[in-house]
Amino acid sequence: MFGMMLMGGYYGGYGGYYGGYLSYLIFLLPAMILGFWAQMKVKGTFSKYSMISNSRGMTGAQAARMILDRNGLSYVRIEHIAGELTDHYDPRDNVIRLSSSVYNSTSIGAVGVAAHEAGHAVQHAEGYAPIKVRNAIIPVCNLGSRIGPIMIIAGCLFAGTFGRNLIVYGIMLFSLVALFQMLTLPVEFNASGRALSVIRESGIFDEEDYRGAKKVLSAAAMTYVAALVTTLSQILYYAVRFLGVGRRRD
Repeated sequence: MFGMMLMGGYYGGYGGYYGGYLSYLIFLLPAMILGFWAQMKVKGTFSKYSMISNSRGMTGAQAARMILDRNGLSYVRIEHIAGELTDHYDPRDNVIRLSSSVYNSTSIGAVGVAAHEAGHAVQHAEGYAPIKVRNAIIPVCNLGSRIGPIMIIAGCLFAGTFGRNLIVYGIMLFSLVALFQMLTLPVEFNASGRALSVIRESGIFDEEDYRGAKKVLSAAAMTYVAALVTTLSQILYYAVRFLGVGRRRD
């Protein structure tokens, strides 16, 4: 994003460096506020439910193990990892890595997070279509996120059709980031849905466990929504600002 912010104030001939930088910040302010709120929401919600033990007294690692075994995934390992909310499933090594606040914790929040990661493991095992498509386009999206901004900057240096085309193609490449984030939403929502279904239907946890885990996972989902909104706002800003500049230079 730092490179993107530089571009917001680059074209000094149309409003000046600081004017462009300020317009970028103002344009993206709603998305930035949403992102900040989402981060605070997930941290606050997890913190609250990390203080409340689940009715079963089951640790996050045990909850993940239960879900994996019920889905025939006994080969998927569960490991401890340092950090806070660094939990993830690694399909390359078939391992779920759970952070210190989840692995040995018996809290409702820990069970929700661990069950969510187990849901990702089940998705991979079942060949869940959205996750297969998302993983397939990762190399292209990574290329777009790196090359797109460079092309936009380069396009600002050239007048006429050539410069405008560079900007257009740069924006198109950068838009692949939004595509990746769009595909991430159903993947994350589905993993949370699987986790909540197990918590509710297993007969092990009570309704309070379910409600607490749902709040934690719903808050976490908002961070992905906020990331997508931010990227879309960036794309719209560059289209309005730089393509408008291109028309004035022609």
